[in-house]
Amino acid sequence: MANIISANDPECIPYAVQLLRAGELVCFPTDTVYGIGAVATNDEAVRRLYAVKGRSPDKPVPLLIANSLEAREIADFPPVANQLITRFWPGALTIVFNKLPAFHSAALAKQQTVALRVPAHDVVTDLIRAVGQPITGTSANRAGARAPISAAEVGFGLGEMAALVIDGGRTPGGIESTVVDVSAGAPRIVREGAVGRREIEECLGRPLGDAK
Repeated sequence: MANIISANDPECIPYAVQLLRAGELVCFPTDTVYGIGAVATNDEAVRRLYAVKGRSPDKPVPLLIANSLEAREIADFPPVANQLITRFWPGALTIVFNKLPAFHSAALAKQQTVALRVPAHDVVTDLIRAVGQPITGTSANRAGARAPISAAEVGFGLGEMAALVIDGGRTPGGIESTVVDVSAGAPRIVREGAVGRREIEECLGRPLGDAK
């Protein structure tokens, strides 16, 4: 069984940061489901995450950041991105950008784009700030299994494959984040989810295309 520590424990975040910086995997609550995180720039840790999830290495993993300023250190921003960020971050909207040439992560699966999100959950954003780097933002379950909404589910599903599970109570679960791709200029919807298409189109004042 994984080591589970309450998010209310004052030693929780410092301990989680120590583990992440050492290349370990840490699970945490978000505004949707429980996620499993590795420091995005630690390729060995990211490869371990893929192995734990049983995820194909050619499938990129989104990254979680603490605020939009961090995104500007990673991604190239078209003007339309500012509208989306102002309206939907923090929240359940993942945005796909062209990455900046200097940024590298095995989580991108050798692609030139990067999917970023600022979650609306203090535990994970506090963790990201303390680490000082983006972390992976994929659900804490084996590929094909149900995404967990409690620390107990994470511990049962992953056992000791993660070094720590931060128990922040039950998460809302249900619908995943919506994914919008702005890497080609005109925004396209990749996955419909918690943020509705109409809401995004009203924000942008234009219809969304669909990713092919």
